[in-house]
Amino acid sequence: MSTLSPSFTRRTLLVTAAAAGAISALPGTLAVAKSEDNEIRSFKFSATDAELSDLRRRVAATRWPDRETVPDDTQGVRLDTIQKLAKHWRGYDWRKTEARLNSFPQFMTEIDGLDIHFIHVRSKHENALPIIITHGWPGSVIEQLKIIKPLTDPTAYGGSESDAFHVVIPSLPGYGFSGKPKQPGWNPPRIAKAWAVLMQRLGYTKYVAQGGDWGNAVTELMAVQEPSGLLGIHTNMAATVPAEISKALAAGAPPTNLSPDEKRAYDQLDDFNKNGLGYAIEMNNRPQTLYGIVDSPIGLAAWMLDHDIRSYQMIARSFDGQKEGLTPDDVLDNVMLYWLTNTATSSARLYWDNAHFPTGGFFDPRGIKIPVAVSAFPDEIYQAPRSWAEKAYPKLIFYNRPPKGGHFAAWEQPELFVADLNTAFKTLRDAT
Repeated sequence: MSTLSPSFTRRTLLVTAAAAGAISALPGTLAVAKSEDNEIRSFKFSATDAELSDLRRRVAATRWPDRETVPDDTQGVRLDTIQKLAKHWRGYDWRKTEARLNSFPQFMTEIDGLDIHFIHVRSKHENALPIIITHGWPGSVIEQLKIIKPLTDPTAYGGSESDAFHVVIPSLPGYGFSGKPKQPGWNPPRIAKAWAVLMQRLGYTKYVAQGGDWGNAVTELMAVQEPSGLLGIHTNMAATVPAEISKALAAGAPPTNLSPDEKRAYDQLDDFNKNGLGYAIEMNNRPQTLYGIVDSPIGLAAWMLDHDIRSYQMIARSFDGQKEGLTPDDVLDNVMLYWLTNTATSSARLYWDNAHFPTGGFFDPRGIKIPVAVSAFPDEIYQAPRSWAEKAYPKLIFYNRPPKGGHFAAWEQPELFVADLNTAFKTLRDAT
């Protein structure tokens, strides 16, 4: 059995009744029994008071740089924005989020030599459809907390029991509470295989999968691998960019025959390629160099905020007091999970593993043959046009362009996200 990283030595791990007699777990410690293959262990997390005090000390002791020399966001996260985040952090209460996280059933199981953490909430409705939902970077299982209850208990939210899901939300290897790989090679195809093992281990013989960002790569590769029981997938960051568009982007010469939706997608991709890839280039090439974001919570927060320009601007507006898809507390919930689990570097290595064990371009079509559903949110890195989706996915069963939302769709717009999942998988439910 693989063990949790040293940063977890002050945590408490609760195990299943079957293993309870084999361990002793004292408050503030971690004690894990030797486990049998396929064992699923219950899990809860509690940060220590010392860790939270240390965090507050580090935030207060931040050494600030001088202000940017431009009146816009072109040099990165603006000093005013990150100082407002720091001010909010001083009054932020992690314990509320910790209690919310622990209100959901969480588990650990070892797959391919690595401990995998996951949330697993079964619906009370007998015919619920199992779904595995995968986050990305700089996300975590925090992204999906808002959609768990509407998916598992739709009747409490004005829906029908025929819309119910059994929900499985794993933490990617090296992220959150999952184990940190000790050897290279945990790339999206390997994770996709692990997720199929997880669903089989949970006893699900028919299920669907969903993902965005790295979660899309993992989900689409599950579809490529076609594990037994996988009925179809849904993506909120589809990989649909035609080869001729990729060539045009590389050459800097947009085709002249694009539709308005295709031209908008091209321009979004062009801007991201030119201005938005700094974080990915560093993590692709030198993830171990990022010691600063392991040592400084403000450094970590700034690094995570600067993912894509529309998400960053939405988050910046929220710290200015505007009502946005995410609140300041939402943002800090996610940063805190990275901080408390010390996963800034281990999560970044997924980029290195993907670059060194390549499986094609991030947005290249993968030749998926099973049913695919697409939600193309307007403020995503690029809003996939229907024309590209129809070419990339021969069995496209659903396509929608929601009126608002961006990269963190389930987190930002949970109602729109849930509505799309309900509609997207209706045909697959009816078929089973």
